[in-house]
Amino acid sequence: MNNTEQFLEQKNIRPTAMRILVYQFMASKEITVGLTDIENAFDKAERTTLYRTLKTFEEKGIVHQVDDGTGTTKYALCEEGCNCEVNQDLHLHFHCSKCNKTICLTEHKIQPINLPDNFVAEDVNLVVKGICDKCNV
Repeated sequence: MNNTEQFLEQKNIRPTAMRILVYQFMASKEITVGLTDIENAFDKAERTTLYRTLKTFEEKGIVHQVDDGTGTTKYALCEEGCNCEVNQDLHLHFHCSKCNKTICLTEHKIQPINLPDNFVAEDVNLVVKGICDKCNV
């Protein structure tokens, strides 16, 4: 059993061949990926299988969604120890207006947001838009 299989089993996910491939594909990327990116990488796989894989990963805290304002939902692997809670695991995302890539800046944490009484945060997304380091040369 390889590391990916062990990791998925630790997260209570049955390590099917497609789940292993999708996880390894995402782990090889330094940027967020959309469903279309994954479809293009696995052109023989069914879209619904890929979508269900992402949803399973999201439910089990392996990936988080990123809304970068492009109209396409992107996904990124969660860092170790992340449980995707609104007041604990917030970090910046950066969307490059030149190359159109979105990057998780996990080392740049967002301080917990104090809301007024009776307000409940369900999701927080902070995207900085500009030109990334690779395009700014």
